[in-house]
Amino acid sequence: CFCFSRPTPVIRWIKEGGELPANRTFFENFKKTLKIIDVSEADSGNYKCIARNVLGSAHHVISVTVKAAPYWITAPRNLVLSPGEDGTLICRANGNPKPTISWLANGVPI
Repeated sequence: CFCFSRPTPVIRWIKEGGELPANRTFFENFKKTLKIIDVSEADSGNYKCIARNVLGSAHHVISVTVKAAPYWITAPRNLVLSPGEDGTLICRANGNPKPTISWLANGVPI
């Protein structure tokens, strides 16, 4: 967030509709740079940079989208059944964009 004025403005950051990530937010370059470590999908959103001095203020909104490769919420587990028994296989995954789940039996879609 680079804003040039005289007197030099004070920079402030907010996350619209929420709080800045606690204990993972750091400022650099006299608060002109907002740094978030260990980013998660919850960090997606609009961040607003506000520059203010005695003559007024200006702001800019930065949209942040966190993408994530598919990951397991509940990974499938091996199942051993006897003839005539019923079995349930559970596969829960998430990601951004949301992944599609496909089931195959011996390499053939079912």
